[in-house]
Amino acid sequence: MNPADYVQEKAAASGSSFYYAFLFLPQPRRAAITAFYAFCREVDDVVDDMVDAGVAATKLAWWRSEVAKSFAGQPSHPVMLALMPLSAEFGIEQRHLQAIIDGCQMDLEQTRYLDYPGLQRYCHLVAGEVGEVAARIFGQTQPQTTAYAHKLGQALQLTNIIRDVGEDALRGRIYLPVNELQQFDVKAHEILNRVYSDRFVALMQFQAQRAHGLYDEALSLLPAEDRRAQKPGLMMASIYRALLREIEADHFQVLSQRVRLTPFRKMWLAWKVQALGRL
Repeated sequence: MNPADYVQEKAAASGSSFYYAFLFLPQPRRAAITAFYAFCREVDDVVDDMVDAGVAATKLAWWRSEVAKSFAGQPSHPVMLALMPLSAEFGIEQRHLQAIIDGCQMDLEQTRYLDYPGLQRYCHLVAGEVGEVAARIFGQTQPQTTAYAHKLGQALQLTNIIRDVGEDALRGRIYLPVNELQQFDVKAHEILNRVYSDRFVALMQFQAQRAHGLYDEALSLLPAEDRRAQKPGLMMASIYRALLREIEADHFQVLSQRVRLTPFRKMWLAWKVQALGRL
């Protein structure tokens, strides 16, 4: 399997909503975002599939080395072989990829966040940096678009955190800040044991309101000059915000199930942004 086929299969197999936004991009932008997304999946899977933390740390160290070697002209992994020929054209720098690995490293070392600023740091690495690279690939022309991309990345990541509370609890992780659990009198053991309560709903409503605020702030930061080029990101905003609203309408039943949108609905939301320019 050649590198282009490898990254295409990796991106498609994930079943992620991001894939629907890629479909509307011209080549070579689609090739670049597919290779970059495949990189993100590879390093994220190291943590998600972790059985032994030591083995996972070794794998991340290998990826750090592979990224450094790739930018020195010696890529070996199919993902880096696919990504490196496109990196200069789209402004993808080694610091971006190493920052994303730093975020994954945090997942190996930390299962709680004391407050929202701590969680923001994590979101910056695993989502804000991703947003910055994606914006460049999509066709950024204005400096302020970087701030938009980081804010949108945080909104998407917080939506993921809200959706995955139950799944993360099974891994012993709680991303919701400790001081906010205390504020709403929700005990960590209740989340780990997936105990649903009015207090938990109130906590999640607070998180959802924060996420909506981040979406609104991101959209306000996007310069009009870049709105057309950044349509793939706006597709993601539309899909993820629709998911967030589904979770809200379902009264945050995220401890026992994972709320999903159908592929048809994701495609419809993406097409609506592409064709009509509406979220």
